[in-house]
Amino acid sequence: MMQAFTRLTGNILVLAQENIDTDQIIPGRFLTATNFDDIGEGAFADWRYDDAGELVAGHVLNQARARHSPILVGGHNFGCGSSREHAPRALLGFGFRVVISSQIADIFKSNAQNTGLLPVVLKPEQHARLLQMDAGEITVDLERCCVIVCEESGEQHNWPFTMDPFARHCLLHGLDRLDFLSQAEPAIQAYENGI
Repeated sequence: MMQAFTRLTGNILVLAQENIDTDQIIPGRFLTATNFDDIGEGAFADWRYDDAGELVAGHVLNQARARHSPILVGGHNFGCGSSREHAPRALLGFGFRVVISSQIADIFKSNAQNTGLLPVVLKPEQHARLLQMDAGEITVDLERCCVIVCEESGEQHNWPFTMDPFARHCLLHGLDRLDFLSQAEPAIQAYENGI
């Protein structure tokens, strides 16, 4: 059963590059994993490691704060490319619980929701403001479907986002689709038995 998501307050990590695809998130050589326990180590591997397998000094993903920033703000068109479920699982394994962008690829979004990673799409002007707030703290509230941002000036914003109601229900209760069906089994049996 995946971890339920209701509300999260944390620092953001900004990767402003547009069109971050699933092969950049988790390179193909990591797709042979039969479980996802250590898949986070392969997240953005081609960006984080050099040709000799050494960590790239100074890369934002190699900074200590990257592992303590549960909210990733990616550039426009995040998660494009192939449909690999490994991509959201790698982000979760790395430590992210939320991905925010102005556009998130549909297949990535579906895979993310089913694995416990919350994909949030904001309006371009809201997204642009977050891109300027690297390391800033925000709150993502799935119960209210909004992102709460307090600016240094003290001004507070509540930016709404939309989400498929079924996916929202599953995330709020920590259910993947199979868990949801398992919980519904008594009702399904009653229906089949004409009760």
